[in-house]
Amino acid sequence: MSKKAWIIIGVIVVVLIAIISSYNGLISKSQAVDNAWGNVQTNYQRRADLVPNLVSTVKGAANFEQKTLTAVVEARASATGIKLDAKDLTPENLAKYQAAQNQLSGSLSRLLVVAENYPQLQATAAYRDLQ
Repeated sequence: MSKKAWIIIGVIVVVLIAIISSYNGLISKSQAVDNAWGNVQTNYQRRADLVPNLVSTVKGAANFEQKTLTAVVEARASATGIKLDAKDLTPENLAKYQAAQNQLSGSLSRLLVVAENYPQLQATAAYRDLQ
């Protein structure tokens, strides 16, 4: 064989090696992309799985705040609804008045506990974060 034929064969071999190397590089990059996309999908699925937990937590906080507010409003209404005149001062009426005042005091103390822990119990912020 001539020198020219060996050069042509050498060039063809070099080109084939370059093509095979490029193809293998493309395959490995494609697998890396597939792996990265799989990680993204896994993270999205994990976040989607956490949504029901977040919703139930927000609902629980909202229910707690609603019950506290309702208790305070009802206690205040019953405490201010009892009117005692000098002629109505009987032990039964005083007991009713004292019970209403105690109920209001208890509801207000629960409200103060909520107010002191307000950053942890703020349902509106939880709703905003959930959105």
